[in-house]
Amino acid sequence: MTGHDVTLEWPDGRRDTVAVEPRETVLEAALRDGVRLPYDCRKGTCTTCVGRLRSVDEDDSDAEPSEESGSIDAAAAFDYRRQPEALTEHERADGYVLLCIAMAQADCRVAVGPMVRAELGDSPWG
Repeated sequence: MTGHDVTLEWPDGRRDTVAVEPRETVLEAALRDGVRLPYDCRKGTCTTCVGRLRSVDEDDSDAEPSEESGSIDAAAAFDYRRQPEALTEHERADGYVLLCIAMAQADCRVAVGPMVRAELGDSPWG
């Protein structure tokens, strides 16, 4: 079993690619590599660490953005350690992913930063 590369895309155009090992979360891989991501609970109960899936490597998945929203269901690239309580099924289907509990299942690109959290709105838990 091999890991996957997740490219984190920041609003200023910066990109950081982290190699996420099997059973490791994106947040754990980023912190290991010295990439600072926002996070708080580390349990999937807030939206501080939220990202939005932009693309999935075609070699690993045939996922494509939906025509109406331009988003990809997060299930195309991520599995979770536990159910992401802070996201609805609709938000997950729109590509939102909680990076503190998300384990990569494919190489992909994810938008990160405060603008993504602002798109999503406040967590229902806090």
